[in-house]
Amino acid sequence: MGAMGSYDLRTVAGRFRFFAILEAVSWAGLLIGMAFKYIPDPGNEIGVKIFGPVHGGIFVLFVLSALLASRELNWNWKTTVLALASSIPPFCTVIFEIWAARTGKLEQPSAATDAPAPARVSS
Repeated sequence: MGAMGSYDLRTVAGRFRFFAILEAVSWAGLLIGMAFKYIPDPGNEIGVKIFGPVHGGIFVLFVLSALLASRELNWNWKTTVLALASSIPPFCTVIFEIWAARTGKLEQPSAATDAPAPARVSS
């Protein structure tokens, strides 16, 4: 599968990968917003007011996509717990996504068995 095919939003794995990256990006926005709120005196809360709800919504979409991926890709409970736990620390969804891609967790489990048998040619 090509690099662009792995982020195909028509597939469960593609949506999971997309939301894993988006969740990390929204974390970055929220952390930057928090820095502007607390570091300068007086701080500016606009970043948190924007990225807080955005990150919250993307977090929910990531969790839902992880649960769907768990079901559709036949993840065991350990993989599912790791996927869900990766959403808590900043940027860990990307680390989990890379690991899952490298270990085959984002591949359809029955892809090889569902392929039609090659036609026999008799001569």
